[in-house]
Amino acid sequence: MSIQLKLENVETYIGQFHILQGISFEVRKGEVTVLLGRNGAGKTTTLRTIMGLNPASKGSILFNGKEIKADPTYTIAQKGIGYVPEDQGIFAQLTVEENMKVAMKDEKDKTKESLEYILNLFPDLKRFWKKHGGLLSGGQKQMLAIARAYVNDNELLLIDEPSKGLAPIVVEKVMESIMEMKDKTTIVLVEQNFMMASTVGDCFYIIDDGRTVKNGSMEILREDDEMRRKFLGIA
Repeated sequence: MSIQLKLENVETYIGQFHILQGISFEVRKGEVTVLLGRNGAGKTTTLRTIMGLNPASKGSILFNGKEIKADPTYTIAQKGIGYVPEDQGIFAQLTVEENMKVAMKDEKDKTKESLEYILNLFPDLKRFWKKHGGLLSGGQKQMLAIARAYVNDNELLLIDEPSKGLAPIVVEKVMESIMEMKDKTTIVLVEQNFMMASTVGDCFYIIDDGRTVKNGSMEILREDDEMRRKFLGIA
């Protein structure tokens, strides 16, 4: 499979704090690549750096073979990278319909097909089409956040902690949706729920103190108790 995204020795500061101190990983087209690590390891900052929200001070970020490290966020989004932040980032005072329309770059046939697909994947959004975003349940807000990132037929989705705060039955629905979406798009997933991560992920990278320290197929991590204990704090 071709490499869609490649980070090499990326470093990022937030103010005076040196958060990312050497992040390197590759994302293969059509796969779910999971970024794992303890709280504060630098996973969210990695996604924000890819999007240009926390600009990288060193290193290289290649998307489809072209450098995007110095690009502004809106240019990165226009190139086909969608971002679902940890806080979801939906507009509470807008309806589901209005949230989707704000996210859509255009209303061409391909975008309309993407909208139809994602509404079939998340039928709750169709049912609450005229409901304000702030009145949705936690799971519905997460579905809306993912739908907004997907609707422009982005080649790559960056999804940060989609299971956070959700009931197990809703987590299962989000898992199923991500599994289905990976047939149509490439995904980089930050996820603390190891059950979810190990189910949907094809490969993993572990981030520890702002550096990538381990990587491999998800099957390797599922079978390596010591690695999970050491870097993730789970048995």
